Amino acid sequence: MENLLGLLRIHVQRGVNLAVRDVFTSDPYVVIRMGKQKLKTRVIKKNVNPEWNDDLTLSIVDLSLPVKLAVYDRDTFSLDDKMGDAEFEISPLVNAVKMRLEGLPNGTIITKVQPSRENCLSQESCIIWNNGKVVQDMFLRLRNVETGEVELQLEWIHVPGSRGL
Repeated sequence: MENLLGLLRIHVQRGVNLAVRDVFTSDPYVVIRMGKQKLKTRVIKKNVNPEWNDDLTLSIVDLSLPVKLAVYDRDTFSLDDKMGDAEFEISPLVNAVKMRLEGLPNGTIITKVQPSRENCLSQESCIIWNNGKVVQDMFLRLRNVETGEVELQLEWIHVPGSRGL
């Protein structure tokens, strides 16, 4: 607990145009990793445009570690097939949280992160003030696969008694 900086809630919203890994479709799920932590969404059967709407929460002790995401196709009788991967940094969100903003109108854009060769963003990612919280919406383009994106929303959660930011 003394090393804990806070929690990162990752709302894994949906996949868009994911790769087909079975005959006509796929049974996708997402695996999120950061350091030694590993979290999974549920499997959505027979869908290349799945709506997970799953919340996964990472304990953050090192702000320099990237968050790694991989999409897999669940197979019954063989190893699950990889359907692409991506990674992202949490530093833009953390920097916005460190501003200690208060009382902004809902939807106020705090900052924007542009897609580049150094990140997996498929479009501009906005960090916004939403219901008294700083959140970041992002679309990640999957690498090492022919097609696919994953939509996420990040939210920093302060933990009373933790080291904090």
